[in-house]
Amino acid sequence: MPVLHPRIHTTIDVGKPPSSPDESRYKSIQIHFHGFAYLPHARGRGIISPRFSMNGHQWELGIYPGGELHARHTPLSSTYLAIYIRLCSQGSVTASFDVKLLNKFGDLACRMHSPAINWRSDMITEWSWPQVMRRSKVLDENRYILDDDGTLAIVVSTKEDATAAFVPKNPLTKMMKGMFNDETTADVCFEVCSAEGKDDDDGAKRTKTSTSFYAHRSILRGCAPMLAALFDVEDTGPMISAQISDVKPDIFQYMLGYVYGGSVPKEELMTHAKDIINAADKYSIVNLKLEAEAVYLNSTIFTVDNAMDNLLYADAKNCALLKETVLDFLAENSTEAINKISFADFPGSVVKDLMIAFDRSKKRILQEHCSDSEGEDNDDDDGEDYSLMRVSELRRKLDGKGLDVDGSREAMIEALKNSTALSYAHDATD
Repeated sequence: MPVLHPRIHTTIDVGKPPSSPDESRYKSIQIHFHGFAYLPHARGRGIISPRFSMNGHQWELGIYPGGELHARHTPLSSTYLAIYIRLCSQGSVTASFDVKLLNKFGDLACRMHSPAINWRSDMITEWSWPQVMRRSKVLDENRYILDDDGTLAIVVSTKEDATAAFVPKNPLTKMMKGMFNDETTADVCFEVCSAEGKDDDDGAKRTKTSTSFYAHRSILRGCAPMLAALFDVEDTGPMISAQISDVKPDIFQYMLGYVYGGSVPKEELMTHAKDIINAADKYSIVNLKLEAEAVYLNSTIFTVDNAMDNLLYADAKNCALLKETVLDFLAENSTEAINKISFADFPGSVVKDLMIAFDRSKKRILQEHCSDSEGEDNDDDDGEDYSLMRVSELRRKLDGKGLDVDGSREAMIEALKNSTALSYAHDATD
């Protein structure tokens, strides 16, 4: 697929146009998604623009030609173009965006706006519009949305804050990254063994090799306790070693680098998603596990042929979001699944989750049939009923309360209920 380069949206004026001082502070970038009709359009499959600079930060704009995977109030049978914008650089900035969909003549076809958000690289990094326009309308030649070459044009605009004072970033993250694998300051070492060598042609056994990764016990205790536990607390030598034989060296490097504040490139996450999930699950690097799980979801097309394998994997690794997605797929494709899938190995622990998926599926069907009625977006969820709440929302609530976001759906609901009960008890004693 060709790289999509953003183009600056400019105009040429003859004479001096009337303008206010405020207008000159707006910057616009026009992005072309070529061959829109042929871009992957399975729900949840995204296409991302190259990064561009606005307000001193790096951003990227992405589209889901066939809709977001977990868009609320959007029936699975409906296909909408979804658009999102994401902060890619470190730091924080307050900004709002106008996003315009242009037709082939350069006229406005659709416009979206985000409120002024305090974007933060450690918290709020993305804003999306899940129902921009039905895919069928974008492709309709009578609406002239795509140009003659099938290109979709999107313009992103924001106000440039030229008067903002420059404030250096907190250096802690940079310092932490600089300490990663630093042998001179480290006090522990991981010897990560490569895979078992096979016999050579002459029958000789190849020697197993290992790769050394240096770390700091104090950092591991706070950020990766299970890795820290590999070292005997009573051993106080200048350099203590521990052997790792169940993780590949390159995967361990990603994981340990993540502990020190680094990130795994998205391409590597996609390529090694399951290996990273396995390692992060074993050593309880929760955020990395959830990040790899999300990337795996967005890069996998679920079918009746792979549904059971993915369900068993999700159940084994406690990947609640993956499990929910597979169960939603089975609920939406129940007839085909019954005819083609053997349920002999179906985990009994997920039967309740499957019933919840069927219930959500029925509600989506009813919602689709009642899409023109008033109040279609009203949910029964009053913010306290966790039983039908989606995994992402449960995780969001747990994270907001400072609770562990890793675990099964049942465990997350139980943690939220206990937290609510403790809160009520605390209020009653005040």
